[in-house]
Amino acid sequence: MSTSGFAAEEMIRVSMDHARIIKVDRQISKVIVGSSSVADVAIADSSTIVLTGKSYGTTNLVVLDMEGQPIVDEVVLVAVDEANTLRIYRQTERTVFSCAPSCEQHVKSASGATATPVQ
Repeated sequence: MSTSGFAAEEMIRVSMDHARIIKVDRQISKVIVGSSSVADVAIADSSTIVLTGKSYGTTNLVVLDMEGQPIVDEVVLVAVDEANTLRIYRQTERTVFSCAPSCEQHVKSASGATATPVQ
């Protein structure tokens, strides 16, 4: 994906435990991710990076060229893969489980995120 491709998006989206290939138009010098607990990044070659979602949340990604100028400066959203979720609604309470490979609770109601394995 080139820099012009990012302008059309609000943010870079990646699923948890999945990788996304990002191609840029100029040679990469440095890559910075705001929170390494949310996403990880690796330089594959001089114009390609691999972004991997590690946990749910948002962070930012900055890619600099050889002159130190930003090529990419975007928000990264790491979200659950909707195909592998189970949602339980009880009146006003909502619980969401990620089920790949085993079910793990990651959202309960609107009060915040939890990470409780389910047996």
